[in-house]
Amino acid sequence: MKASSPEPAIQQLSWFKSSYSAGDGGDCVEVADAGTAVLIRDSKRPEKAILSVSVDEWTAFVRMAARG
Repeated sequence: MKASSPEPAIQQLSWFKSSYSAGDGGDCVEVADAGTAVLIRDSKRPEKAILSVSVDEWTAFVRMAARG
């Protein structure tokens, strides 16, 4: 896992918010599929650092979160 500053190519990716995001300005993250990694950023501050995790790490996280 690593954090980095956004680069122009990263900004061209398709970013997605959770379907649970209420859209009322609360805390929310966005994710993008970058091929070999999943990128995660703060939706309110997309110009700030981006967290990069491997596809396997993201899959494990989503499975764990789905279990509650």
